[in-house]
Amino acid sequence: MRGDRTTDDFDRAVAGRSFDGVVDFAAFSAADVERVLRTLEGRIGHYVLVSTGQVYLVREPRPYPARESDYDGPLMAEPPPGHRDRADWEYGMGKRAAEDVLDRAFARSGFPSTRLRIPMVNGERDYHRRLEGYLWRILDGGPLLVPDGGRHRIRHVYSRDVARATVGLLGHRRTHGQAYNLCQEETPTLVEVLEMLAGLLGAPARLRPIPRTLLEEAGLDPRDVSPFSGRWMSFLDPARARAELDFRATPLLASLDAIVASFLAHSPESPPPGYASRGREVGLA
Repeated sequence: MRGDRTTDDFDRAVAGRSFDGVVDFAAFSAADVERVLRTLEGRIGHYVLVSTGQVYLVREPRPYPARESDYDGPLMAEPPPGHRDRADWEYGMGKRAAEDVLDRAFARSGFPSTRLRIPMVNGERDYHRRLEGYLWRILDGGPLLVPDGGRHRIRHVYSRDVARATVGLLGHRRTHGQAYNLCQEETPTLVEVLEMLAGLLGAPARLRPIPRTLLEEAGLDPRDVSPFSGRWMSFLDPARARAELDFRATPLLASLDAIVASFLAHSPESPPPGYASRGREVGLA
């Protein structure tokens, strides 16, 4: 069934139908979830909302690592229009609003829902193409700029692990009304991840640390140069999912190996958008 889920297309498409399970990857606001409830409440066996670790990044202060119990608390002030944090703040707040609708529906009527909070997702043919940007840079033989040295630790998740966990929890009543963080166990630095990728490609990494301020002064967005160097990148604690869902993440090196193999076997015809400034990066290095 195809249509715009933010319009009456949704109502027409699902009218009179019931579903054992619904996995919602595209609810970004309270209104999106309210439409699901209005149209399908009482006709869904289990509804799973794919949320985001960004619901913690709008907390003040930000929890690190973030646990499910850290959801409640003071929120950061709204950035003014045009501020560089505005879009990320809106995304995090929109996902919180969607989650809150589900929380109230469960308290009111026991609506059978589960919320999955995930950080940046890496996987084969990822449409965000963030990790892929590093692969293009390693293979072109030029220097790989690493904002502020890349010594910060990262904790992402592999797309297949999210899929496996989602399928595994569908239909389990014990997860109704609950939220779970899904992420890898390892906490490598960005530099360590880049060195892993270079090793899998069989090419030198040629890492070049560079102050973030120098990139900005040169008119380069650090997130275009290094997608895993942004300020809006959640760092989650998966202990609850490990204990209650028996969630086990694929070892990082194994997941990166699969992603690199897919990239080499199905190389895109053109690089990701952030690669457009590559010539200026090399010149700055």
